[in-house]
Amino acid sequence: MTKFPPQKQVVDATLQGTMKAAQNFLNWTNDRLFLSHGPYKIISIHIAQELASLKNASEIFLDATISDILRCSLPDRSAYTHYMKKKAITQGIFSITLDERFEHQNDEDSISKVIITVRNGVRNPKLEYSNDIEVICKMLDCKTSLEYGVFSFYSDLSNNARKKLDKRIPELIKSFDIVVKKFPSLKSNFVSSNIQKIEGSGEWLAGCYIVEPK
Repeated sequence: MTKFPPQKQVVDATLQGTMKAAQNFLNWTNDRLFLSHGPYKIISIHIAQELASLKNASEIFLDATISDILRCSLPDRSAYTHYMKKKAITQGIFSITLDERFEHQNDEDSISKVIITVRNGVRNPKLEYSNDIEVICKMLDCKTSLEYGVFSFYSDLSNNARKKLDKRIPELIKSFDIVVKKFPSLKSNFVSSNIQKIEGSGEWLAGCYIVEPK
């Protein structure tokens, strides 16, 4: 039986990777630009580096398609097309997928365990974010090798923002909770860094919203 890092370690590594991305980008730009101005995948790559450093690290894939993940997580690998149609899941990708690490016998024996969506510049509830949560729920709402899904995000605000992160984040999480409650077999929780203050600029935060079976 293969070993796999526990959820807390994965979530902590995800937060740590996001925080390192934020700190590095601030440093690179001489404290002039927040991470929301950063290049595509900067957060995903930093998170992947942190996940790779864990004991019993998993296999790590960036931008795996939903169909590939379902093939590697449903009991019947050929049932992914029917399942996508049944659940009204359109083709897309997950930012990061964690698979069991073992010596493979062929190209069809991968086992997916964790799906992670990474979003940059999240400040308010939006339909696209709620849709991300719904897709995570649909991927988990069945017999599957997937153990949980994570909506990982980075938020920042300038000093000029009237509503600060301590007021915005609860509204965001409430919008996610509404989606998860539509799936009786699932539950959720939220963890985050402390709100980081940058004198003269603003504030930022890294967060992880976790969805898993009850």
